[in-house]
Amino acid sequence: MKVAFVTPRYGTEVIGGAESAARMLAERLVHDLSWEAEVFSTCALDYVSWDDHFVPGTSDLNGVRVHRFRTRSGRRPEYYALDARVKGSPRSATLDEAREWVELQGPICPDLVDAALESACDVMSFYPYLYYPTVATIPLARRPSVLHPAAHDEPAMYLKVFSETFASADAFAYHTVSERRLVQKIHPVAEVPQAVLGLGVAEPCPAGRSGAEISGVGDRPYLCSLGRVDDHKGSTMLAAFFREYKKRRPGPLALVMVGSVAASIPEHPDIVLTGGVSEEDKWDILAGASALVSPSAYESFSLVIMEAWLQSVPVIVNETCAVTVEHCERSGGGISFGSYYSFEACVDTLMSKPHAREVLAASGKRYVESNYSWPALVRKFESFYTGVAARGRKSVAGRNRG
Repeated sequence: MKVAFVTPRYGTEVIGGAESAARMLAERLVHDLSWEAEVFSTCALDYVSWDDHFVPGTSDLNGVRVHRFRTRSGRRPEYYALDARVKGSPRSATLDEAREWVELQGPICPDLVDAALESACDVMSFYPYLYYPTVATIPLARRPSVLHPAAHDEPAMYLKVFSETFASADAFAYHTVSERRLVQKIHPVAEVPQAVLGLGVAEPCPAGRSGAEISGVGDRPYLCSLGRVDDHKGSTMLAAFFREYKKRRPGPLALVMVGSVAASIPEHPDIVLTGGVSEEDKWDILAGASALVSPSAYESFSLVIMEAWLQSVPVIVNETCAVTVEHCERSGGGISFGSYYSFEACVDTLMSKPHAREVLAASGKRYVESNYSWPALVRKFESFYTGVAARGRKSVAGRNRG
């Protein structure tokens, strides 16, 4: 069995997001099932500029064949004015405006599309729905296609250009029940084969260093936010809330924000921006945190809260994010905030009640181990992908007979 993955970014340097999900699944299919996996991606690492970072060409990464192509254009300056215009009323945007939005967002990479369409794979796997590589490739795919939408309730979901994207998929793999409900509410895909499979979480690989030492906060306790530091991910809001918290609650508590920085965060003595870190440093910083804060309203799974629970760290999530709230409710491993004052209450509770932190963390860890351990999950993906490939072959055979 051979699976071809199409994703705009790929590599161990990409922290969180749909692209990390694609990489982990590709590696598991190779190592656990002895399948073949290849990836078609750009040379970009930064998702805003889409500037070439990796060397173009074909290489092997952890047993997966990776084909990288130069980006013809990344996010263009005109994107921001158009984005501001259409996101207020995305259903009203014309198809031409929506197509232009995708083009201006980037990454535009026709060579990636051409190469992916020539893959001799059994199944094509697309992550996520949002970018040009998926939009341009999936309608032309000659192999059975699985769309991993990584969808959340954002304006782009309602743009007309994505109607063809969702209609072109032969099957859907969702991370959560909330994501499936959202997609089915907006796009008529309920009759298409689909499954809520989630995402496997890798075993922690810390180096055993002090997270406080790595981040530079000394011996202070700290909250951790893990992933892109980005307005879209709620990072600016979190930093503002934390600054207000420190005004009202002076003390040693710090906030460590781990990930590439794409937002303007004002300097503050108790807020640390680490930028990108190694996988080992990520795990060490997470292990030392009093709690992980996920401020994003837009998540399709949230790998980082699973990683926190594996490290026995409780989580605080944005109550407007259906997916992370679903995880917290099912697991009993976290609490949520919807305003500054509820954020304050969450932090006060966890910082003043160590036993509460321990109970939440233990519940979260059991939830991850029961539902998202790779050994069991990879078998579900095996069954799902095998079924997609078989249905695709029967469909092609039927057309040939006709």
